[in-house]
Amino acid sequence: MLIRFFVSNVYSFDEQKEFNMLPGRKRSSERTRLKEHEYKLAGEVGVLKLASMYGANAAGKSNFVNALSMLKNIVVRESLCNDQMSTQFKFVERETPQVLGVEFFQRGKSYYYAIKIDKNIITSEELYESGLGLKDDVLIFERNTDEKGTVSIRFFSDFEKKKENALLKTVIEKNLARPNKPVLKLLTTLNNPELKHAVEAFNWFQNTLHILSPGAKIRALSQVMDIDTDLQQYAQHIMCAFHVGISKLETKKELLSDFFPNKDVVQLMQDVEASPQKMISLYRGKQEMIITKENDKFFIKRLVLEHEGKNGKTVSFNLEEESEGTVRLLDFMPAFKDLLVREVVYVIDEVERSIHPLLIKELMRKFSTDNKTKGQLIFTTHESNLLDQEIFRQDEIWFAEKNHNGGTDLYPLSDFKEHNTKDIRKGYLMGRYGSIPFLGNFQDLNWRAYDD
Repeated sequence: MLIRFFVSNVYSFDEQKEFNMLPGRKRSSERTRLKEHEYKLAGEVGVLKLASMYGANAAGKSNFVNALSMLKNIVVRESLCNDQMSTQFKFVERETPQVLGVEFFQRGKSYYYAIKIDKNIITSEELYESGLGLKDDVLIFERNTDEKGTVSIRFFSDFEKKKENALLKTVIEKNLARPNKPVLKLLTTLNNPELKHAVEAFNWFQNTLHILSPGAKIRALSQVMDIDTDLQQYAQHIMCAFHVGISKLETKKELLSDFFPNKDVVQLMQDVEASPQKMISLYRGKQEMIITKENDKFFIKRLVLEHEGKNGKTVSFNLEEESEGTVRLLDFMPAFKDLLVREVVYVIDEVERSIHPLLIKELMRKFSTDNKTKGQLIFTTHESNLLDQEIFRQDEIWFAEKNHNGGTDLYPLSDFKEHNTKDIRKGYLMGRYGSIPFLGNFQDLNWRAYDD
């Protein structure tokens, strides 16, 4: 679970800003409304299961997602951006380090991880077991890099008391650590049971946190649905319920030689054999086809959607024949199924892209009202139709807005004194909460000034 994320001097964020999934400290009537939206961490602190972020174009919504993605990539891929200047706040007039940090809950423990980057060097990196504000944080490790590029690490005291661990620490500092690489992933490869918390923290970044950009595609969806029949049934149920003309969803599986009867498929079979997963992808427009080897035979798999037409006649459509909205909805199915059954975090940029407002609202309503969900869903959007207090609590609605310095500010609706019956959509469009485009006088805009 994501508890909070903070960032400074990254993209459109200047001074440190924080986004969090903590319940707002407001009047009791608001806290008890949609109380099933609170997940309890270790029975003490609650976190919210939903968050939406609104704002004008270029306000910083996507930069919030990009900054979180940047932190994940640094941890998982062990590398910084080649050009740090491209990720810095452009209006800064001083040399300021970039800071990225996150507090999160993983497998019964809360952690705090942060890095500081200066001139393409990770000058500091730290991981603590978080006390969630109820008790002191406990050090797991802390690394620093000096101006000469020398890395030093401090572990929790019980770890460093052991002679073999002191030797390991020296090896890490002298031989393994690099100034421009984080050490978190490195610590997970040492097979040291005393560093189990570092393993759990890394697993949160790699396996729990999922970030979907507007153009993100779910890879090997036909293979996933062929293996996971529950997911296929779930996706079929959702797609049929949306009444977009789909009556059935299935994975079509054929022998490779039957699908390409007049084509030499030897090279394709060799590519499959060379793949670690014994699987490769082919694309035909929007249609991804998967070639796999199963029981010494080569198959090709693709998603097929059945539509019902006149007099109940059904016709099968390939994915390339479907609308962008239908394909986008299908791409969401693994994520929403995952959110139902696992403690995962999905962050989606422009969740409404290509999808009708009523469909995306019903999808959010379904997730909101399901009191057995396990995961967290965070998304950015322009879709004001989602500003509905029957679906979201006020502390689950966030706004991004540029300040007078050109930097992005983040703040929740719960900072305003609004009754839970108020039409917040109308208030938002009227500019009550900020985060909408400031439009000049379009009557004075001479858009034919450059006509020949």
